[in-house]
Amino acid sequence: MDTFAQSDTPGPRVALRTIAFEWGRIGCIGFGGPPAHIVLLRALCVKRNRWLTESEFEDGIAATNLLPGPASTQLAIFCAWRLRGRAGALVGGLCFIVPGLVLILGLSALFLASDAPLWVKGAAAGAGSAVAAVAAHAAFSLVPASRERAGTGRGARARWAGYLLLGGIGAATIGPWLVLALIGCGVAEAVIRTRPRITGSAAGAPILAFPALTLGTLAAVAWVGLKVGALSYGGGFVIIPLMQHDAVHTYHWMTAPQFLDAVALGQITPGPVVQTVAVVGYAAAGIWGALLAAAVAFAPSFAFILLGGRHFDRLRHDERVQAFLSGAGPAAIGAIAGAAIPLGLALTHLWQVGVLATAALWLLAAGRSVVTALLGAAALGVIAALAGAPVGG
Repeated sequence: MDTFAQSDTPGPRVALRTIAFEWGRIGCIGFGGPPAHIVLLRALCVKRNRWLTESEFEDGIAATNLLPGPASTQLAIFCAWRLRGRAGALVGGLCFIVPGLVLILGLSALFLASDAPLWVKGAAAGAGSAVAAVAAHAAFSLVPASRERAGTGRGARARWAGYLLLGGIGAATIGPWLVLALIGCGVAEAVIRTRPRITGSAAGAPILAFPALTLGTLAAVAWVGLKVGALSYGGGFVIIPLMQHDAVHTYHWMTAPQFLDAVALGQITPGPVVQTVAVVGYAAAGIWGALLAAAVAFAPSFAFILLGGRHFDRLRHDERVQAFLSGAGPAAIGAIAGAAIPLGLALTHLWQVGVLATAALWLLAAGRSVVTALLGAAALGVIAALAGAPVGG
């Protein structure tokens, strides 16, 4: 059954003010990234108000996971679209995004200031130290479901492992060209699975031409935001190596330690993790750069839902799309794990390595939450700074 192809407003007609309040509330309390966002949206839309059935909500998760960009943001927009059409999608999406964006802009001004207090510099250096462990934790948490999706055949499992390895190597070595590795893995799997009926549409991912990056800082910021919003298959961590290369090496907007601070801020604030790009934009061009980066990064998510929401069910069951994602998915997970290597190499002080090791044990051995790991690392950084340890980049 084509669950999503009924009309522009296929679900119950919920008041826009209700959507604004409820989605804004989730935007304020949604610490913990996509898992927390999914739990809160399910509690709101399925459990408490019964606006959506359990199967409708699960179909929404599956459909938005097929898209590039921040999946939990797209799920929030999608649920609002189901309740009030395009107006609901716009209101719900903005109210979900804006609270965390406002907070991360304020923290950007504090953490990136050249005359920031010593304790702030220590907190930034400490939280940034844990980011590589957070990336590794994110990858390991995705492995079981991805391995199950690959199937039980020897060939399928071997290809899955190969794609995982290629993604990890790509994230650790080729930076801005990582997306081509992800697309290549997806196309390879699509060719293998649909060999009798291959068409050019099997590679339905956005292979974008790289424009000349000499149009000024704002144009460069917009281009980075577009890559974050349109190419980040597998979650925000997939795009981190590319964003790091642009922000630190290509444009020199930030130092490597400052980029770690940006990733940490994206993790400890509520709302979408992709808001890290706003910190990069702030470093490049102040408040206007931050707003531009965020606007461009989130625009594809709105476009996907507004223009394609009614077609999601057909997309989800398309054999070629599923084959592409069976190759690109494990490559994306490998890229998330591989991102830990350049993030770890960006550490500049020996004490930060100790914080990284502690965070890795907290996340990978003890199985604790990302937010507590980053807050604990920040506290260790404050202690180190006040004790006289170096905290500069």
